[in-house]
Amino acid sequence: MCGINGVLAYRSNAPAVEKDEIVRVRDSMAMRGPDAAGLWLSDDGRVGFGHRRLSIIDLTPRGNQPMRSPDGRFTIVAKGEIYNYRELRSDLESKGYPFESTSDTEVILAMYARYGTAMFSKLRGMFGIAIWDSAERHLVLARGPMGIKPLYVSDDGGTLRFASQVKALLLLRGVDTRPDPAGHVG
Repeated sequence: MCGINGVLAYRSNAPAVEKDEIVRVRDSMAMRGPDAAGLWLSDDGRVGFGHRRLSIIDLTPRGNQPMRSPDGRFTIVAKGEIYNYRELRSDLESKGYPFESTSDTEVILAMYARYGTAMFSKLRGMFGIAIWDSAERHLVLARGPMGIKPLYVSDDGGTLRFASQVKALLLLRGVDTRPDPAGHVG
């Protein structure tokens, strides 16, 4: 099941990401992932990810998240399952990509490093994903094509927050709870 959350302070006048906020939201989703809890904050304090893990594919700590690419450029939190990850992994290994875990998350991370957002057309599964690219200073949020794994977003005009559950976002001050007509249409 897993639970993911994160914060991106994208405006220069937005306050830095607070570690306590990430932890509070993450831990409110403890029942989604009782096996491990992870936290990552960018060096500049503008981005942070939290993760609650339900270990299914790789039961070792090597599969814990947030997970970073070997060069440190990309950081990911993900939930769900990629059904064709073994085939994708095999292809990447044939191109020389080294893996440290047997998790599908590491495969997603390698796919993104190689193909960028074009990788989404190759993934088969149900997922919610957040990837931070520290070189491009770019955040990608994505859900599987069937929309099975929820990903809720709040944007106050300077800071974007996301989480697997609405109730987790509602723990934060300043989250606008007014209905969004565009959300209803979607």
